[in-house]
Amino acid sequence: MNFFTTNIILVENTLVVILLALSIQIPLRLGVFSFAAIGYYAIGAYGSAILMLEFGWGSWEAMIVATLAATAIAFLLGLVLARLTGLYLGMATIAFDLILVVLVLNGGSLTGGPVGVFGVLGSIHLWHLALAVVIVLGLLTFTERGKLARRFDAVREDPQLASSMGINVFSYRRLSFVISGVLGALAGSFAVNLRSTVAPESIGFGLVVLGLTVIIVGGQGSWVGAVIGASIFVWLPKFLEFVGDWEEVIYGIIVVLAAIFIPGGIVGLFVEAKHRRQSKRNKEVIELAATRLAGSGEGASDANSQVEGALSD
Repeated sequence: MNFFTTNIILVENTLVVILLALSIQIPLRLGVFSFAAIGYYAIGAYGSAILMLEFGWGSWEAMIVATLAATAIAFLLGLVLARLTGLYLGMATIAFDLILVVLVLNGGSLTGGPVGVFGVLGSIHLWHLALAVVIVLGLLTFTERGKLARRFDAVREDPQLASSMGINVFSYRRLSFVISGVLGALAGSFAVNLRSTVAPESIGFGLVVLGLTVIIVGGQGSWVGAVIGASIFVWLPKFLEFVGDWEEVIYGIIVVLAAIFIPGGIVGLFVEAKHRRQSKRNKEVIELAATRLAGSGEGASDANSQVEGALSD
């Protein structure tokens, strides 16, 4: 219990970064290379702070309205940018983030300018954030199984083939913007309520780097990767305090090594290992069945059933 109390800030940051990473990961799973999640984070954070401090709204009302505003902007952004791909889309969404930073810096007393907004005291607590993360992860689990997961894979890997199969690729891509808007805004709104402050440097390019780092190392194919990556890079500074200014260099080395040797992230390693074990098992069963069939006709039906079972797995 003492460990939890001492590190409660790190626990809060981990949960916030999980939501932020998921808001980047969902578009990537649909082949949308978007950094707009940082902008949604900014809208959620500053929107909640302004509504609470300037208009006296409660935490939940401010969070809901800020999230709806970010979702509406994400929907409009999706209508405009969903047909862009690759680097062009990435640059367009970075431009969106930079525009928001400029607006914040020049927002006067409303946004606090370069100083930011302080004194956001609401009624949201850590367990609210934890519950929200659990609900989001539970919902995302359904996108990683069955028919919907196959549709996601098809849209990402081969959009033309997906379209020929009757999948509306652009609808899925536009949907990814909306989901990203919801998750990014929630992350920002929770963050400002728990930290009581938000400033321009907390919504800058460093947040893009953090989100991508989490996904690259953890793995972009599953929400598990976001959880693993967020846990690593939020808690790592605690264990690297002794290296001082070399901390960022170590981060860079970790990311480069992950990109070279484990392009699928940590989750990808486990998935590949599972596939190798399954392939080896199937091969052994088929070879055993072939040996029995070659030796005699006895046990042929049993051998066939083993082969069918292995192939169905």
